[in-house]
Amino acid sequence: MEHSIFIHILSMLVIAIVAIALLRRVGLPAILAYLLTGVVSGPSGFHWFTQLQMQSVAELGVVLLMFTLGLEFSVPRLWAMRRTVFGLGSAQMIITAFVAGAIAMLIGQDLVAAVVIGSAIALSSTAIVLKLLNEQNWLRRRHGELSVSVLLFQDLAVVPLLILMPLLANDGTQMSFNGIAWGLLTGILAFLGLMSFGKWILPRIFDEVARSRSNELFVLSTLVVALVTGAFTQWLGLSMALGAFIAGMLLGESQYRRQLEADIRPFRDLLMGLFFISIGMLLDFNLVMQYWWQVLLLLFAVVITKILIVHGILKLAGENSKISLSTAISLGQVGEFSFVLLALAVNYQLLETEVSTVLVAVAVLSMSIAPWLIRHSVDIAKKISGSNKKPESEPIDIVLPNTDESDLVLILGYGRVGQTIARFLKTEAVPYLVLDIDPTRVTEARAAGENIHFGDACRMALLKKMGIRQASLVVVTFCEPRQSEECLAVARKLAPDVKILVRTRDDANLHELKEAGATQVIPESLEGSLMLVSQVLFKCGVPLARIIKRLESERRNHYQYLHGFFSGTETDFTLDLLHAVSLAASASAVGKTVADIPWQTLDVELRAVRRRGEEIDPPPPEWILRRNDILMLVGKPRSIEKAEEYLLQG
Repeated sequence: MEHSIFIHILSMLVIAIVAIALLRRVGLPAILAYLLTGVVSGPSGFHWFTQLQMQSVAELGVVLLMFTLGLEFSVPRLWAMRRTVFGLGSAQMIITAFVAGAIAMLIGQDLVAAVVIGSAIALSSTAIVLKLLNEQNWLRRRHGELSVSVLLFQDLAVVPLLILMPLLANDGTQMSFNGIAWGLLTGILAFLGLMSFGKWILPRIFDEVARSRSNELFVLSTLVVALVTGAFTQWLGLSMALGAFIAGMLLGESQYRRQLEADIRPFRDLLMGLFFISIGMLLDFNLVMQYWWQVLLLLFAVVITKILIVHGILKLAGENSKISLSTAISLGQVGEFSFVLLALAVNYQLLETEVSTVLVAVAVLSMSIAPWLIRHSVDIAKKISGSNKKPESEPIDIVLPNTDESDLVLILGYGRVGQTIARFLKTEAVPYLVLDIDPTRVTEARAAGENIHFGDACRMALLKKMGIRQASLVVVTFCEPRQSEECLAVARKLAPDVKILVRTRDDANLHELKEAGATQVIPESLEGSLMLVSQVLFKCGVPLARIIKRLESERRNHYQYLHGFFSGTETDFTLDLLHAVSLAASASAVGKTVADIPWQTLDVELRAVRRRGEEIDPPPPEWILRRNDILMLVGKPRSIEKAEEYLLQG
């Protein structure tokens, strides 16, 4: 029995992998692949699992989704966008929910079902819209900003809806205003209690966790906090997702926000995949085929109605036709949180399974056509709004220069070097973003107003969140070579074209870092020597242009003149030494050319040859060695000993 369950789980995962790969090739979101996997694996397909069997695990996906949503919750951002968020967002949500709910009641649904249906249809897909707007570089355009504002309010509106769902489940009894009021009061008290917990205790917990420098402990602590707060709100009779959202919101303003999001994302994506698979199991394919024309009609009605409502609200707000229409088209689909509401409604028996199946089918189809609609929203809006207007009268949609995307410098590591770079960038008004893993340093810098975040710079998800693909320059300032190499590999994989400067103590790993993708490697000790040399030459009257040319030549030649020095009493056997070998008349190398000597096998470099007071640097391959020539060799001490023995004795 256990063996067959394992085979079924493995088969389901294989189906999910194949479905995601195929749908991504045609530009469709992974959500549809998970839903398709649920259809194939559920009662409508092979009947390996039921939705009830997946429910407990799938609910954890919703919990983690709400936790990451809380991390993105920013009070300053909300306040800056308050007019569009709370004005446009609330108008869209209320009007769309009212219209959809009213139509649901007209076709025979009761009040509770109408509330659920209206709320589900009013929501749009944050993940799909933001991803596609970002791909098209439209987030800074007016219609992009308006779309983000509406989506932000919709995400916030999910919170009271999560509170409302359990309150509406009264075992068939009528809704009580006192019951709803008491539930809302319980939610507010839970919010205040968790806020107090988050303000005084959570930061101290994560300070201690961060000081441990253990990724495993950080991930485990994040999962425990999300699940414990969810369990607390569930104990109060509310949903687990509400508690997770509050916990995420409490940690959203801390320096650990980006690291938390990067750590929780793999678990969230996996469990959310299982959640959408469980939603797919709710789809009765026979029922969908039976009501196929109603599904298509409802799909057309939902998309057109949402577009008309958003377009009308924006026109009343004074936006021009092109912007309002492109915004409305971008928000015409049904969102992923609608699946959450529909699943909760079925679990609480607020909605019939047949109605839920039809709505899920409509949501799936609307999300399927969403990528095409969003990519062509501007063109469609131009054709519709521009047909009756002259081009001269139509306002130009100006893309303002975004310093965060065009000139951003990403500094990885905020020690002495990183802070020095940041200070000079600040004086030149160059925007920068810093990532560091020292919790004390991050706390101090954030208190001073620095744009710094806590996190491990070797984490791919974290660098992606920091916007490495939009950065113009990345500066790696770590002292540890292995950490620099790992960070460089991840950064180069995410952003193949970005310029990456790597700071090292010396050039021991210069070639490895160059091969790993570093645009330029700056060895600290060698550059310090070059700066001192430049000052000496300048004081001696050497022209500045010649000094700069000489320094650049040294950098291009990998600091050739900064290697190989005469040893003193204490020899460092890890450094290259400069050693002079004088060829006697009986030396084996006399009469041979420079090319005849196996320098690579001897693991030494022939820096120069001195003959009769004249230095040839470097000697040509055909140069014939003679008696009394002095060879200047560079290499490790033991290699130099072997080379000298070979040159003199053969």
